[in-house]
Amino acid sequence: MRIMRGAPGAKVLAFGGYQPAGVVTNDDLAKTIDTNDEWIQSRVGIKERRVAGPEETDIDIAVQAGGKALAASGLSASEIDLVIVATCTLEAQIPNAAARVAHRLGIQAPGAFDVNAACAGFCYALAAAGDAVRAGSATNVLVVGTEKLSQWVDWTDRATCVIFADGAGAAVVGPSETPGIGPVVWGSAGDKSDAIIVKDRDSFLHQEGQTVFRWATTALHPVAREACERAGVDPAELAAFVPHQANLRIIEAIARKLGADKAVIAKDIVLAGNTSAASIPLALSRMIERGEVESGGLALLLGFGAGLTYAGQVVEIP
Repeated sequence: MRIMRGAPGAKVLAFGGYQPAGVVTNDDLAKTIDTNDEWIQSRVGIKERRVAGPEETDIDIAVQAGGKALAASGLSASEIDLVIVATCTLEAQIPNAAARVAHRLGIQAPGAFDVNAACAGFCYALAAAGDAVRAGSATNVLVVGTEKLSQWVDWTDRATCVIFADGAGAAVVGPSETPGIGPVVWGSAGDKSDAIIVKDRDSFLHQEGQTVFRWATTALHPVAREACERAGVDPAELAAFVPHQANLRIIEAIARKLGADKAVIAKDIVLAGNTSAASIPLALSRMIERGEVESGGLALLLGFGAGLTYAGQVVEIP
């Protein structure tokens, strides 16, 4: 592994994911809005998406994913000393999600904060977790991406309701003799910040789809390549490419330009929809569960979304 040679190490110990039980298919949507399965699949690649129940919150699904990651890591709740939650869909900003998730999981008195970088949020949070471990500010960190986008979507607007969904994904980050989380490449394009927006607490999510598509398919493959370069990894060495599950056409376009010919490309969006900050850990946790990737392989994570924000890093698969 050539990530950050000579530096103190941090790595992902385990992933976990959770999807709500409610399934909304394209045919279900076609009953209430002017759309159909062929139209949706041809434009965004989604067949179905998961939607949380009215009583199920961002915190509830975060606890489910965080609990799975914690169990898979082999650590106890008492060994976690920092919790970071990436989300942009809380019903209220106070109190934060991280302290509530930690309490529900029995994690006593950890550092706890939220990150809002929208669909890039998990990568931002993972970078912060890795840095905290390397700096000695934390020993073991629980990182959760959780979203209940269904409560911010106008279900009569076919431009958004066919895309967004609910879910949570999590990772546990801990110390390692050999570094397993590469340097993050992150940034933003604030001049395009109005491309994805919720104007106020009484508004629904609005997205300028063509603006986002053009930006994602032209500006992000250099970010992906730079993340590989900073980690000392050739794209041909990647075992997996796990981009934010925004749109199947965007995923395929970035993958072609990256040239990661041997990598398994995450396409969780087909059955999960766009779950924003949850999409990367949710997709990778499912790839691990299905045996599509092996422990020790290298995965490139690439988040991008509202802000517009982006972040990418190479990680060793636990």
